[in-house]
Amino acid sequence: MRADARKNRDHVLAAAGTAITEQGVDVSLRDIARRADVGLATLLRHFPTREALLEALLRTSFDEMTVRAGELETSSSPEDALVSWLRDCVAWTTEYRGVTVLMAAAIEDTESALHASCVTLRAAGARLLARAQTAGMARTDIDGTDLFALVAALAWLSDQPSLAPRADHLFDVVASAILTSAASADAPG
Repeated sequence: MRADARKNRDHVLAAAGTAITEQGVDVSLRDIARRADVGLATLLRHFPTREALLEALLRTSFDEMTVRAGELETSSSPEDALVSWLRDCVAWTTEYRGVTVLMAAAIEDTESALHASCVTLRAAGARLLARAQTAGMARTDIDGTDLFALVAALAWLSDQPSLAPRADHLFDVVASAILTSAASADAPG
């Protein structure tokens, strides 16, 4: 790719990130092009669909969350690794308004540009969950799909103005419901 084309592409991605953070994933492509100071045709040449733009924007974050899961797997206890990754994943999904809806749809749609990244992210969480389950630290009646859904639900809470102040507390409630050691430690004795 030519240097000027690479510069335009990177500028479009930066503008898209800002626009989606502010307005959500349904922000107008024209608005993104305007923010990037390029024509709509230039944006569409690099990203022929909204999903292609989102995939390019989100892929790096998905990859970082997957790498983070691997790091936690080797550096933390199963329980701490699972909760840390879950917290990081929820925090990341709240950065881009509306992304959880796209992720939930993409996981089921093999034709989606986001499908492979979402599947990889779900698998990373599932590995951490399975590790905690094997160690007897997490309930065994949930799987990676359930964990992925809980990330979406917790991110949704943070996006609701009336519930956002309770999001951290509700995260702790959900985490303690997943972890058998936390649940038994909180039980009256």
